[in-house]
Amino acid sequence: GYRISLQGNFFGRNHRYMTVPEYNPRKHIKLDPPLNIQSNATASKCQIWWSVWNVPWYLAEILQYELQYKEHSMSWEVALNKTLPSSLPQVEIEATELRSGIAYAARVRCKVSENENSYHSQWSEWSQTTVFQRADVPKVSEKVLNTKTMQYLFIPLSFGTLLYLFWNCKLSSRYCCFLTLGQKAAPALTFPRQLLSFSHSIVCTMGILR
Repeated sequence: GYRISLQGNFFGRNHRYMTVPEYNPRKHIKLDPPLNIQSNATASKCQIWWSVWNVPWYLAEILQYELQYKEHSMSWEVALNKTLPSSLPQVEIEATELRSGIAYAARVRCKVSENENSYHSQWSEWSQTTVFQRADVPKVSEKVLNTKTMQYLFIPLSFGTLLYLFWNCKLSSRYCCFLTLGQKAAPALTFPRQLLSFSHSIVCTMGILR
């Protein structure tokens, strides 16, 4: 520790005005504000990062950050504050915390973590601000939704129809066994052509839906 005193010479006399018997610089730290704050906003989250300057490495690992953000048109007095749990110079804000189409401003400050006993500091000044806006979620058009719905419905309906025709073919084949030799088994013979024609219609319809 150090002993600090303040002395002055007035009218030829020395006067001691203040004495600090035990001063420890580690307990009286105020860091410079973070620099180069930047942001990148998407439809799901906003990433904010920054850097610190003139901070020894042994302090950089035990820093504590506080983020403050607000709507750009609002006052800082109504801003939201977040004390970050990590010493990493970055943070993410979920999109659910941001309103779509609204510009936001954010800033950050730092100090030595309160969990450290060897050092003590007060908050630094606030950094410069960064402005960001949540990206809009792309909307799927109603036409695309209707087309996909038709595709999902058409496939099981077509499969069910094929099973129905196939079942009728088996019944028709059994019926033809009881016909006389002079009779023509028209239903059984014409079914394959019907099946091929129906399959062709399915392929053409799927191509149109796509």
